[in-house]
Formats: sequence, C-alpha cells, structure tokens
Amino acid sequence: MLSLLGLLTGLLLLIVLTMRGVNLFILAPLCALLVAVTNGIPFWQLAAATPGLASGQSDFVHGYMNGFASFVSSWFLMFLLGSLFGKLMEHTGAADAVALAIIKKLGKGHAVAAVVLACAVLTYGGVSVFVVAFSAYPMAVSLFKDANLPRRFIPAALGLGSVTFTMTSAGSPEIQNWIPIQYLKTSPYAGWEVSVVVAIFMAALGYGLLKKMINKAVTQGEYFIGRDSDPVVGERALPHPLLGIIPLLVVLVLSNLLHHSLQQAALIVALAAGVLCLYLLNRRFVQNLDKALNDGVTGALLAIGNTAAVVGFGSVAKLTPAFDQIVHAVVALPGPELLGAAVAVSVIAGVTGSASGGQVIALPEIAPTYLERGVDAEQLHRVVAISSGALDSLPHNGYVVTTIRAICGESHHNAYWPVAVVTVLVPLVGTLLAILLFQWI
Repeated sequence: MLSLLGLLTGLLLLIVLTMRGVNLFILAPLCALLVAVTNGIPFWQLAAATPGLASGQSDFVHGYMNGFASFVSSWFLMFLLGSLFGKLMEHTGAADAVALAIIKKLGKGHAVAAVVLACAVLTYGGVSVFVVAFSAYPMAVSLFKDANLPRRFIPAALGLGSVTFTMTSAGSPEIQNWIPIQYLKTSPYAGWEVSVVVAIFMAALGYGLLKKMINKAVTQGEYFIGRDSDPVVGERALPHPLLGIIPLLVVLVLSNLLHHSLQQAALIVALAAGVLCLYLLNRRFVQNLDKALNDGVTGALLAIGNTAAVVGFGSVAKLTPAFDQIVHAVVALPGPELLGAAVAVSVIAGVTGSASGGQVIALPEIAPTYLERGVDAEQLHRVVAISSGALDSLPHNGYVVTTIRAICGESHHNAYWPVAVVTVLVPLVGTLLAILLFQWI
C-alpha cells in the first residue's frame, strides 16, 4: 500500500508543481526521490559491491540516470536532426512560406484551421513535434490577432496539429510512430487502414471542440491582447512554398523507403537528407546560419532534456512493487487484448509525461506478453502509438511545458485546459475507436 501511495504522491506532486511553473530538471528527480524513499529503494550503492546492481537498476541514482541517459543515447540524433530541420525551416522562411500558402488557400477567416493544418503539414513532413511550435507560433500570433481570438488558445491549436492525429499516424516520421518498430518488427505503415480513419476522426473532433471553446470564450468577452514581444511576420522575402514542401517530402519518402534496410537508422538518414535538401534549396534565404544551427542544437537539448527528465522519473517508478502490480493488473484486464495494451501504455506514458518515454518503458514489458497471446503486431503497433499520445500530455509533459511557457508565454492556469481537451481527451477517444475498428477487421 505504501508503495502505491508513494508512487501516486510523487506523480501528483510532479503534475501540481509543474502547473505552478517549477523547472522539470529540478522537479522530476526530486519527485523520483520521493518515490524511491517511500518504496525503500536505496539512494546509491556501489554496483560492484552489491548483488543485483550490476545493471545499475536497483537504486535511485542508477535507476534515474540510466533512464535519463538511455533515452538520450537512443534518440538524441533524431531530436537533433529534427530540431535542425525545424530551425532551418524557420530561419529560411520556408515554414512561413508553407504556412502562408495554407492560409491563403483557407482564408484568414479560418485562422484556427490554418494553424492546425500548418502544424500538421510540418509534423507529418518530418519536423519534430518539439520544434514545430517554434516555427508555427509566429503565424499563429498573426492569425489570431487578425481574427481577434484569445491568444490563450494558441497552444491548443499548435498541439492539435502537432501531437494528435499526425504524430501517431501510419507513415509519420515522428519517433512516436517508430519506437514500436524495434519491439514489434513492424513498419511505419502498420495498421494504416484504421489509422487513416482514426486520424480523420481525431482531426474533426479536436477541431470541433477547439472551435467550440474559442467561440464560448469570445462570447464571454475574451479577445486578442498583443504584447511588445510578439513576433512580426512578413517583413522579409520568403522562398516559394514548394521549396519548403520538397524537403518535407524528402524526409517522408526516404524514411519509409529505407525502413526495411536500415530500420531505425532510416529516420536519421531521412532527416539528415531533409536538412541538406532544405539548406541547398533555400540557402540564399538564410540570414544567419550560425544562429540557425545554434538555435537548433539548443532546441534539441531542451526538448530531449525535458523528456528525459520525466523518463528518469518513470524509470525510478518502474523499480517499485506498485509499478509491477499496475502492469500485471492492466495486462489481466478483461475484454479485448488491445484494450489492455492501450491502457498499459497510456498509464505509463502518463507517469513519465512522455509518449516516447512511455513507449520505451512499456513495450519491453508488455510487447512479448501480447505477441505470445497472438495479438497482431501491426494492430498492436498502431494502438500503442495512438494511446501513447493521450495521458502523456498531462501538465508535466515536456512538449506541453515548452509550448505553453517557453514558446507562447502563457501559464498552465490559462492555457492548459484547452490543450488537455485536444491532446488528452481526443486521443483517448481515438484509441477506443481504433480498438473497435481492429475488432471488426
């Protein structure tokens, strides 16, 4: 009982204090330490002198740092190349060009749809979800200002286009769609028929709910309030939109063409090719290459650091008896096997505050069990991917913290609840729909 109470208390503190603005690099290890203390996990022991510690998994320091470091070592190149790609899209103006082309087609009266669609194009084209918001935020501010819509809904619009129906869809080059491949031996297109239906459903549902919330706020008298720090759009020459779309297609095509021969490395090659293509096509629009590269590296370190910090918390949680009890209880849930897998991944993603981190921790535990039970690997891949993008978006999620605070300059109090509706509720419903559709196939 104490084990479960300690785990839940640590998680609750992590969520509440994140809502209050505490830095994740400080907060996550402290909350993990609370979990360790309440579960009798030693603070630190010499691996060589202690039986069972050779793998560095049985004390707080080794457990936390192993989770933190292993996530960084596995995914740093993807984060780095994705961030460089995103920053070059931003610094060359290619992201603005693509977004403006979409806006021109939709019209300024569809400000919310334009922001969502621009983020969706960038995300599905290979720009990391952690940096899409950096690229799309200036466009979003301009559009919301012209439409006089409350700016506290900008994070939700960015999130809907970035971390819902695109991030976990079949064919997406985002890591959340690629992590299951190494455990299930599937492809990025696993379960694509159902994925298409679910993606369309999630996009429509999320957009409808977001528009309803915004219209209600406007009716109650809310409006756009400008800031001196607001970015200005349209003051420099931009490349043709095709010069921004071509690199996106390069990433998307190469990541899938090379998958069978290179596996996970295919995404690294595709992103590297995308960065090179983007630079060569748009180099005359680069005003300061050093700044673009430095910003890309900084963005990658911030994104992967925030994510790894909460993955470390999840790694300590994994050492507790309560974690094993939760996993066993979930795996034994009655009903469709896919439902148990979805609940397990979603809960662990919620504990870690990360879709990718939740998958990395959950899949080694549950994948062998469900495959032995005869669950179709492609169906499991798609359900795992979609469900990982639900409870991961609790307040302590690295993407949520970065987007709300660092990019949009909002507080969790003002901006989080609309984000929760479109990035937690909508993926949960989408997961249930995917399970139902797979049962009918």
